[in-house]
Amino acid sequence: MLNYVMLEIINLNKSFGKGESAIHVLNNFSMAAEAGERLAIVGQSGAGKSTLLQIIGGLDAADSGIVRFKNENIFDKKGRELDTYRNRDVGFVFQFHYLLDDFTAFENVMMPAMIAGEDTKANREYARALLARFGLSDRETHFPSQLSGGEQQRTALARALMNRPSMILADEPTGSLDKKNSEEVLSMFDSLKNDGITVLIVTHDEEIAKSCDRIVKMEKA
Repeated sequence: MLNYVMLEIINLNKSFGKGESAIHVLNNFSMAAEAGERLAIVGQSGAGKSTLLQIIGGLDAADSGIVRFKNENIFDKKGRELDTYRNRDVGFVFQFHYLLDDFTAFENVMMPAMIAGEDTKANREYARALLARFGLSDRETHFPSQLSGGEQQRTALARALMNRPSMILADEPTGSLDKKNSEEVLSMFDSLKNDGITVLIVTHDEEIAKSCDRIVKMEKA
């Protein structure tokens, strides 16, 4: 099957503040990603890498420009339609796992389906299959505090995959991990290669960057 452009960003602009004190983070930034492609987004601090992911994921608004996902400008989505995009089309993985402390690994993975009102037998089976895929079957009933850093991030990725998204946005997924756990997470992303999921990874980790299909370098605006 031929790849197609899943994500297209055209002349994206974003500033914080107003007037002469405004900080310009993105200045007419453009890029594209094909379905199933894995991109590393690199650049010095302040280049707008995390802001870019927040905008692509519908968590922040741009000042101007277009973010076209599957040929639809996400800035045209409002209310429930935008919520659906964030819940179903996009999966998020951050530097800090943001697992819910009072819920088990299994419950954390199930959370996106529960939010969507789809706590079904099929989804429960899929959640367990995701945990097994990342070597976490024996951690299903453990709480986040009982998991290692690598296990927490693997649980976070399983949660990101729960609603079968077309795109994963990962912001410094190994930034808080030691070398061993970083290697676990790198292996985890390697396993997504055959899933047809577009993956954007903001990273300072050279090993992760080198493992990607392409590297996009961002400069300060």
